[in-house]
Amino acid sequence: MALPLTVGFDGSGPGLRALDWAVDEAAVHGRPLRVVYASRWEWYELSPSSPGRGTGQAAGRAAVEAAALRARERNPDVPVQTEVLADDPRQALLRESRTSWALVTGSRGRGGFGDLLLGSVSLAVAGRALCPVVVVRGDEPALRREHRRVLLGVADTPGGPEAVRFAVREAEARPCELTALHAWRCPAHERAGLAPLADGVCLHHRARAETTLDAALTGPLAGHGAVPVRRTLVEGPAAGALLDRTATADLVVVGAHRRPHHLGLQLGRVAHALLHHAHCPVAVVPQVDEAAGPA
Repeated sequence: MALPLTVGFDGSGPGLRALDWAVDEAAVHGRPLRVVYASRWEWYELSPSSPGRGTGQAAGRAAVEAAALRARERNPDVPVQTEVLADDPRQALLRESRTSWALVTGSRGRGGFGDLLLGSVSLAVAGRALCPVVVVRGDEPALRREHRRVLLGVADTPGGPEAVRFAVREAEARPCELTALHAWRCPAHERAGLAPLADGVCLHHRARAETTLDAALTGPLAGHGAVPVRRTLVEGPAAGALLDRTATADLVVVGAHRRPHHLGLQLGRVAHALLHHAHCPVAVVPQVDEAAGPA
């Protein structure tokens, strides 16, 4: 059986947007949808005689039943599974990442403060999950996939092809254009120290960036010739270049290295900026570094 697309659901407004997006995503990829509600309700139900005993679990069951009904009304062809877990939402979703094709979360949940750009659960899951994580945020045209564009950030340093493959599959399944962006810089010390040759030095760095971009795309694009690809080179910071272009994208995809024994968040600056400020949903795709030792 195909691995499910799992959505963390809490009944909040951002949770409903994430659920709707996940239903559409599951339909596009032919995946079953798994709706997970996780809460440590037993923290507040301290004794069997407590008047509120069982209300947390009942609320969770009511939430996933309502979510399943909403999902089936949105697309009756998507198989829906539900699960209610008495656990911290971060830990529950991180465990789900071991057996999910991808995880979907809202940008904030019920426990977040209104002025926070990204909820703690979404940040923790995006920073540690072992499968791709999509944080659903952005404006309505992006959520309705009206821009017909998937945006991919290609990093400077060599890395695994998982993020590129994910972006290619997304563009092919929707179907839409894939814009692959690689940001490069001409080091200031080289530009200053070789003033008469500065143009040549910058052309060298641009040519190297073009080679990096082509090398990143070549393997993952094999067998996906129908996907229209726009290669984009930008001189300057990658975060700013990608953020600007999320205004006309339906999804932005970036990679993140995972070290199995490292306990903290494993997100680069670009991914962190996108998760907080992008105008469209953000997919963080892990590359697991099995060779890395304990941090």
